Amino acid sequence: MVEMAARSREKIARRQVDKFAERRDQLASAALQTLSELGYARTSLRDIAQNSEFSHGVLHYYFSDKIDLITYCVRQCKAECVTRYDHVVATATSADELRRGFAAALAATLREDAPMHRLWYDLRNQSLFDASFRSDVLEIDQSLEQMIWRVVSRFAELARAPLVVTPSIAYGIFDGLFQQALLRQVTDQSGEVASRLQASADSVLDSLIIAR
Repeated sequence: MVEMAARSREKIARRQVDKFAERRDQLASAALQTLSELGYARTSLRDIAQNSEFSHGVLHYYFSDKIDLITYCVRQCKAECVTRYDHVVATATSADELRRGFAAALAATLREDAPMHRLWYDLRNQSLFDASFRSDVLEIDQSLEQMIWRVVSRFAELARAPLVVTPSIAYGIFDGLFQQALLRQVTDQSGEVASRLQASADSVLDSLIIAR
């Protein structure tokens, strides 16, 4: 009986934890639109509450402050982003196929997820001045570097050619390329920016290996 009661308490506790996490996910999703429109500096919990169905008090119950909420939002979205190219890496059977697939996926996320990327770069810049979420930013940045390296190293493997870059250099190249495109995307919604990014990514991969 004692053991059964303990198991019952465990199940209840797990359900409570799951419910808490689920509600935090809902709040983070609701907050993303306001955050992506206004940016880190111009957004308060009150702004987020006014633009969602949740009250200011509810936001404060689930998140200690704005930094807690914003960091959670970005980590949630980047958790999905860091696996964005894994399917391309896993299914490509040639270097050309991987190059085309990766370049197309990179362009697609610029077109479809620009607000989230804007928020990420905003948060990363803010971490240079605010140490409270610096460790989270560094952790996310490292996961993005590993994501790019999976693409680059698999490309070299399929091309049967040695790489001329390290993981950090490869990440820096594509991160810079993407950030420049994102800046242009803010004022040019024609689709040309994404197309140019796709063409650039396609050619950059070749420059990272020693051709044979």
